[in-house]
Amino acid sequence: MRIDKFLKVSRLVKRRPIAKEMADQGRIKVNDHVVKSSYDVKIGDIIEVGYGSKQVKAKVCAIKETTKKAEASELYELIN
Repeated sequence: MRIDKFLKVSRLVKRRPIAKEMADQGRIKVNDHVVKSSYDVKIGDIIEVGYGSKQVKAKVCAIKETTKKAEASELYELIN
């Protein structure tokens, strides 16, 4: 699954066009490498998303095409 779609499905980013724009600006890293929006997410990847001054780091635990809002947090595990 593409990184922009994963971020939207997991609810880490509210909308897919915003996730794509963030990736194109270089604000999304996977395993310490800046990635484009077409990057293929794999289970075990460490994703870092930059929201202005805030950084969110999460490990991919599962990949699903769609999820309910209550189940979205099961797709990743936050890392400090």
